[in-house]
Amino acid sequence: MPNKSRKPKNEAKTSYMFPALHDDVSKAVSGDISNSWFKKKSGGTYNNEYSTHVMGKFKCDNGGCSNHGWGSKKVTILIRGFSGNGYNAIVYNQRCRSCNKLGTLTLDETSYIERVAYRLKKWAGVEMEEQRYDRREGSPHKAELCEGCKSGHCQGQKRTFY
Repeated sequence: MPNKSRKPKNEAKTSYMFPALHDDVSKAVSGDISNSWFKKKSGGTYNNEYSTHVMGKFKCDNGGCSNHGWGSKKVTILIRGFSGNGYNAIVYNQRCRSCNKLGTLTLDETSYIERVAYRLKKWAGVEMEEQRYDRREGSPHKAELCEGCKSGHCQGQKRTFY
């Protein structure tokens, strides 16, 4: 069973990848897909691409800022599929609403594994019921603070499909 959340090992940056979660994703698809693999570099020719959201928490490391952290149910993730059941997933960071500095992300691993596994199964042609997630109450999405929006990969306020 994966940990509830995972922090990137390096300083804050606009996006992250979590190759250490591949074993958990692989286990989640193992009944339907054999030999999935994680592509550690973001470039290259991919066959599929899908943008959705995962959940996470952010901490503002700016000592002079009054905002110490926030949670988000709309952390942009871009999943790309490569031939031979390969994939990678880019998770985009968010900025602090008070000081505009990049936050330090703590990823909700469960939502990441579920979203990536679902997408890999869909691309492999596995029959599944489409998952829908309705908007939940919370802070409104702010495109100017979302690195996924800046990269053109965020779905913003739209209803999210798995």
